[in-house]
Amino acid sequence: MVSHNIATAPVSWGVWFPDDKQQIPWEKCLDEMEKAGYEGLELGPWGYLPYESNQLRKELDKRNMTLVATTLMDDLTSIENTARMINQLNNMASLQTSFKDAKYVVLIDACYTDLFTGERIRKKELNLEEKEIFFQNIERIQRYAKEMFGLEVVYHPHAQTHVETEEEIDELLKRTNINLCFDTGHHAYMGGDVIKFIETNQDRIKYIHLKNCDPVVLEQTKKHGWSLARAVKEGVMTEPSSGMVDMPKLLDALNEADFTGWIVVEQDMYPAPFDKPYPIAKRTREYLKEIGIG
Repeated sequence: MVSHNIATAPVSWGVWFPDDKQQIPWEKCLDEMEKAGYEGLELGPWGYLPYESNQLRKELDKRNMTLVATTLMDDLTSIENTARMINQLNNMASLQTSFKDAKYVVLIDACYTDLFTGERIRKKELNLEEKEIFFQNIERIQRYAKEMFGLEVVYHPHAQTHVETEEEIDELLKRTNINLCFDTGHHAYMGGDVIKFIETNQDRIKYIHLKNCDPVVLEQTKKHGWSLARAVKEGVMTEPSSGMVDMPKLLDALNEADFTGWIVVEQDMYPAPFDKPYPIAKRTREYLKEIGIG
């Protein structure tokens, strides 16, 4: 059986923003990550965790944890905004490159809807010229990260963005050479076949966000037209042991593909009562061990 590297992320503690009074203090978040049994983590929103390298290293070292990736999420349809994203990448890389295991930058397009209202705030469908700019911007960030810092950018298909469906992911893979951060929960949320997609595209999946999706809440989301944030609040992303993605079969697919990259366990929550995330994180870690992940 293939050995898997398991990490987690602040989003599993209800963290969506750099600073928000509804979010758990970062010290408590790190303490509970360690206590739940995770050895690695994504940085989460830039500014939530300490972003001075010596301070972050000290905090992670005393918890026997390591940084595995950063996240870069914003509007990728704009050339000007892509330049601003590269500036943020410069800031993140000054921290990230001081951690030997932190080789990945997870790149995500900004949502075309307002997270909370569901109102359309950007074009959903891009024309041919706009798609060309979109793909060029992705490759621009990818090249820059590799040439300047030796970091690998992996693209994260995400609900309510310009790469969300299997058809759109296929087009991305054909039009660029970027590899994927494959999010099992978002793929299921958008109606994709998670297991089949892994089997078909295993050579392009280098990094995984592991989560599950509740089919009952998903159906209610569709019926009522809930925003992404409302769906999350209602529990559309659920524990790996429940939901529509068959985790033992997913493990079989990963083993068949000889996948040895990082698996980052996520359960999207926001807002989250401060006593809610830890029991879920602990149960999840124990469940994954039981079925042979990590």
